[in-house]
This record gives sequence, C-alpha cells and structure tokens, in this order.
Amino acid sequence: MDGTHMDDSLAIMARRVDPDRYLCALFAPADRRDLLFLLAAFDHELARARAAVSEPGLALIRLHWWREVRDGARRRHEVAAPLGAALDSGALDRGLLMEMVDAREAEADEAPFATIADWRAFLFATAGAANAAAARALGAASEAPRPLGAAFGAGRLLRAARGLAAQGRCLLPLEALATAGLDPHQLRATPGDPRLGSVLSVLAAEATGWISASRGIPVATRLPAVFARLDLTVPESPPAPRGFGARASVILSGLVGR
Repeated sequence: MDGTHMDDSLAIMARRVDPDRYLCALFAPADRRDLLFLLAAFDHELARARAAVSEPGLALIRLHWWREVRDGARRRHEVAAPLGAALDSGALDRGLLMEMVDAREAEADEAPFATIADWRAFLFATAGAANAAAARALGAASEAPRPLGAAFGAGRLLRAARGLAAQGRCLLPLEALATAGLDPHQLRATPGDPRLGSVLSVLAAEATGWISASRGIPVATRLPAVFARLDLTVPESPPAPRGFGARASVILSGLVGR
C-alpha cells in the first residue's frame, strides 16, 4: 500500500477522533496524506486501550492485540486492516510503531511515571514516535519531528489532566506532584485541587523546551508544534474543541511553511 488507495473512511475517522492531527495531515502531499490519517487513527486506538476499559489488565490485552497486528497478524478491522497493508508494503516504519504500542503499557499502571524523565520518555515514545513515523512516511529520516510530536502530546495530556483525574487516572510524574505536596490519590480525590496548577506549569515549561525551529522536515510534521505552543502556554485550559483562532494559526503556519 502506498498511501494512494485507502478508503475515504480513514480520513473521516481521523477527522472525528483526532481533528488536530487531521488538520496537520492536510499539508502533506496528497498521495501520502492517507498514511498520516491512518497513524492518527492508530494512535487513537492505542490511547483507547486504557481509556475504554475498567481494568488495567484489559488494557494490556487490547494492546497485545495491536502488537500482534504490528507483528504480522492480519485482521478485519477499520484500522487494523489498512495498518497491516501499510506495514506489509513498507509504507510505515514497523520499529516506530513497536515503540508506540509498547510504551502504552505504562498507562496500565496506577502511577506510571516516577520521574519527569520517565514522563518525557513516555511522550517521546508515543506522540513523539507517531510524529516521527509520519515524517518517515513522507520520506524524511530525521529525528527532529519526534520532540515536536512529544510536545504536542504533552500539551494535550496537561490540558486533560484534571479530567483524567476525575476518571481515576493520573498520567503526571510523582516527582512533579510531590514538589506541590500532591500524590495521585489526592489528585483523584480532588481533581480541582489548586496545587495542580503549579505542577502543570512546571511540566509545560519542560515540554516547551522540546520545541525548536525544525526547518527541513515535512510541513505536516512541524505543525503539531503550533498546537503544542498554544496548549503549553495555558495548560489549565479544558480540552474543549479547538476554536477558530487555534486552527487559523496552524493553517497560516502550514501555508507559510510551504
């Protein structure tokens, strides 16, 4: 599969489940765009592995199912089928997809990250690897897209932190929580705790440092950094649908980048 013959349903799915990455993908060459839609849909499925189940063990089972697809199992599924075809043709990098699946296992733990370094590694292996895979699909071997993708993932995670806590989940490092006198149990019990604001600010500053000027990589893999800058500037904002201003900033950056 070369990215030119996928079903339009992938574009529709990407727009529904990840409108941010969908918008970025529109700035990829038309004959490779569907591969980026596929990556967005795949990453969404991996994120759902934990979000859609009540028990961490069930999340590991779902991730194992995707690991089997990555490793050669071919199944009828709206994402798994085209993903298998893209892997078979070499259109997507299997090693980067391996990172994405394996790193998601951390989410099954009650407190997955002890340190900020652990949190950073998770983001570089999930959203970061997804952006690196998008760049590879567009013919760029540079690692520069990885930190941009990680910053994008960090921004979305920080915006969602209070909502995740209300659902009983904490994807923030214990090290950062402790500096504010918090732990995951307190955060889950009181998602509105004002002390969380300082934690989000510290982590936003950390992730902002991953963003750098990265000319020479595909435009579509630079644009997630535009979303990241917006999210990391105001990490307390709720993960509501994007307003016109945010999308206009990405579109303008994409047009200028071309």
